[in-house]
Amino acid sequence: MNNQSLSHQPPAAAAAGLPLSAAGRAPWKAAALLAAALLAACSSTPLPPWPSSSSATRTAGAPAPLPRSQPGTVVPAPLGQTPQQPRTGAVTRPLAPPTPLVVQDEAPMAPPYSAAVAARFPDPPVAYSTPGLGADRRAFTTNAELGQWLRSLTDPAPKGPTRTKLLNLGMSQRGEPILGLLATRAGGTEPAQLDTSGRPTVVLIGQQHGNEPAGSEALLVISRELVQGLLEPLLDRINVVIVPRANPDGASAGTRVTANGVDMNRDHLLLHTPEARALAQVVNDYRPILVVDAHEYTVVGRYLQKFNAIQRYDALLQYATTANYPEFLTKASQEWYHPPMVAALKAQGLTSDWYYTTSTNLEDKRISMGGTQPDTGRNVNGLKNTVSLLIETRGVGIGRMHIQRRVHAQVTAIASALRSTAERASSLEQVRSFVARDISAQACRDQVVVEAEATPTQRELDFLDPQTGADRPLRVEWNSSLALRPTKTRARPCGYWLSAQSTAAVERLRLLGLQVMRVAEPGSALADIYRETARETGSRQDVIGTIAGGSGIVRVEVSPVRSAIDVPAGSFYVPLNQPRANLAVAALEPDTQNSYFANHLLDALGDTARIMAPPSLVFEETD
Repeated sequence: MNNQSLSHQPPAAAAAGLPLSAAGRAPWKAAALLAAALLAACSSTPLPPWPSSSSATRTAGAPAPLPRSQPGTVVPAPLGQTPQQPRTGAVTRPLAPPTPLVVQDEAPMAPPYSAAVAARFPDPPVAYSTPGLGADRRAFTTNAELGQWLRSLTDPAPKGPTRTKLLNLGMSQRGEPILGLLATRAGGTEPAQLDTSGRPTVVLIGQQHGNEPAGSEALLVISRELVQGLLEPLLDRINVVIVPRANPDGASAGTRVTANGVDMNRDHLLLHTPEARALAQVVNDYRPILVVDAHEYTVVGRYLQKFNAIQRYDALLQYATTANYPEFLTKASQEWYHPPMVAALKAQGLTSDWYYTTSTNLEDKRISMGGTQPDTGRNVNGLKNTVSLLIETRGVGIGRMHIQRRVHAQVTAIASALRSTAERASSLEQVRSFVARDISAQACRDQVVVEAEATPTQRELDFLDPQTGADRPLRVEWNSSLALRPTKTRARPCGYWLSAQSTAAVERLRLLGLQVMRVAEPGSALADIYRETARETGSRQDVIGTIAGGSGIVRVEVSPVRSAIDVPAGSFYVPLNQPRANLAVAALEPDTQNSYFANHLLDALGDTARIMAPPSLVFEETD
């Protein structure tokens, strides 16, 4: 399976008759064994069939249908249209008309390709209605309109089983609110009440990049359908948190980056921006089993320059692909989410493929899947032990062209992910419980991957001829993130020691949801300290090129040296016997481009060490 070469073999593999990577595994509890049965370790053994409420057998891999009302009730209009009649027993909360707003008029752009290409992307059979999708609009939904939309869906005194709550998640750099909506049928709307509801939570995120509006518009549609539409019955089995616009300043300016020029989707490990911190807090508070990140991708641009071709696919899809991502979550992504999503898109006449991109260097003809670095929301949320999915629709560089189709693709894919979670809710919780136990048990054992890279190969991709609109298959050099190659591994430590001066790093680690202990009394520990062997300065890179907004980094080569070290009172310890331990590895191994040392959150190599035996120290919790 994908990532198999990177992953520690879980103890539960023994239950599936697989070899263990180390002898003497401790016995595991019933939940872990059940998880192993649900997700047999990487082999040809198929996963269980999709649950069904009826005795009819559905075609393998087919998406679950939308929930239907009971006989005798009025079925709402199709997904995306405002219901004309309420269902029996349901409370319809019509959207309040927005107050008049002065919306900046944007001149329509000239089509970047021929009419023959445009004809390949007809409007869908359903018309979506949001403030920004009006027929005469030239601007997308403003942040004020977005707030009005979400407020119209909240009810302080719900008359039915569905509860909603407007979430004020923080402020953007220019003072715009970052808003969310919680929809649930739990006993209350506080995170603790959701935890005890028996329903896993899903977090949906849109518009991290401000020039990618379809995800935000689609999430407004999804929010309405969850509260008063066809998706509402899913709340019997899941809770949903929707953040339609993570980057309000970029959306207002029509730019990819935040107000200070940072690509916030490369800021989820470093957490420099308030926008990325707001999303980190959402994940910490609501502990989702699934995070969906809605984006759009470049359609023309460098593809036309490099290949004289136009991007063809309605949606590009990918799950978390980074070193140390738990293999059972990879398996769940592959088996329980990806095939139903592809099938749902196909049923709507929409095309899809794996997500890919290409560098800004016009001489570089390689095509790469999404990056393997632990810096994007997709990969960082994966290391928080979620199924983490990326949905990219065609949109960057084409203005408002095909916007109904782009929103339709997002709505279709997101609705599929919600249904998959609802149908697998119990199994997903059991898998997550196993993963959390397994990661915690790996401390002081085996190996950990410090860096990994995609596997170079070749494949055929379908593009469009820019004049005729006909399919143009091209054989391309393809960097696959589905099969990662470890380039640097080390023995997994028991934890990391940090000096008392490392308060900036400690703050970020805690924002990532990691436990950090303060040393209460001086002591000593067996450790690997880092001996520097080479150094250079540079910039953070992804598969496209230099990452926007990143300051210069320090790239070092190190050699771990075993030593007994003094551990003074007031310094810090990050144990690896905790579920999010792999985030600590990503942040604290110094010789990677995303490490806290490389990015100046740790001042010196001597500020951290790898603790290689369980320490006999006295700790106190940090605030």
